[in-house]
Amino acid sequence: MDMSANSAGSSGPASTSHEWHTHLSSRSWLGGILLGLAAAVLLATVLGLQMELDQRHDERAGRLESLRMLPRGEVLRPALMGFHHLGADIIWLRIVQVLGEQVVTEQDYEWLSHALDVVTTLDPLYIYAYDAGGTILAELAHRVDWSNRLLEKGMKANPAAWRLPFTLGFNYFFHLNDYVKAGEYMGQAAKIPGRPLYVDTLAARLYVEGKSPLLALQYLEIMIQQAEDPQLRAIYEDKYKEVLIARDLGTMDLALARYRQTRGRNPQTIADLVKEGFVASVPEEPFGGEYRVDPETGEIESSTHRERLRLHRPPGANSSQE
Repeated sequence: MDMSANSAGSSGPASTSHEWHTHLSSRSWLGGILLGLAAAVLLATVLGLQMELDQRHDERAGRLESLRMLPRGEVLRPALMGFHHLGADIIWLRIVQVLGEQVVTEQDYEWLSHALDVVTTLDPLYIYAYDAGGTILAELAHRVDWSNRLLEKGMKANPAAWRLPFTLGFNYFFHLNDYVKAGEYMGQAAKIPGRPLYVDTLAARLYVEGKSPLLALQYLEIMIQQAEDPQLRAIYEDKYKEVLIARDLGTMDLALARYRQTRGRNPQTIADLVKEGFVASVPEEPFGGEYRVDPETGEIESSTHRERLRLHRPPGANSSQE
């Protein structure tokens, strides 16, 4: 009997310890479930708010308003309790929806800059959001300052992503006409392992051939090849055609100057330049229009793009919106 009493006495503490650990495990498991439920409720609330906005306005305007009213990423990230990557994906999909519906005016892109900042704060490693978002801000919103700010943010968080300094170089080359700065960013891209070899070539040429339309066309060919998104590819293809116009007009301007010098007057048509041997032929206008002589100014112009694309701006010209 003494042995059974001792046995009972010795098993008591062990049993209590086991029960205590079981209790702790249960509480830990229950806490995890409650945390997950809380996050699910939070996400459901966010989605519910978006649905409510869609119902209050027409469906397209509702999606746009839901992005415009997003809280800052620094506020939203801790509130998502570890689900910030999922939150970034949801917001990015909403951005793509709104852009695909083409309901945004050029004057109304501030929501996009804000939404992209939220996405990349929730997920700083979301490289595609920086890359594609930076291009859209520059090309569709015509806000190179917003684009550069987003891309620079991406470079700090993703120093091994060569596309980000590459796209920054593109902005400085095409939009700001700062070929030295473009070369500096391209030089940074050229130092990153895994970049294509053409990055090194472009980095060197930008410093010495910044104004060259041929370099611009080569640059755009690369951007077209690299673009996986059809909308981005279409943007670059249009820009490529605009540079073709700039190249053609530059060639015909030289012929026009020689014609004026030798004939003392302006040609009536471009065909006069061809007939008298100043140009071999009239190039095809890439947008389906035609090249013609403006009867008022005597200058050669494109029928589809009256305003020329300037690959070079005179010193002191305002080339930034910052």
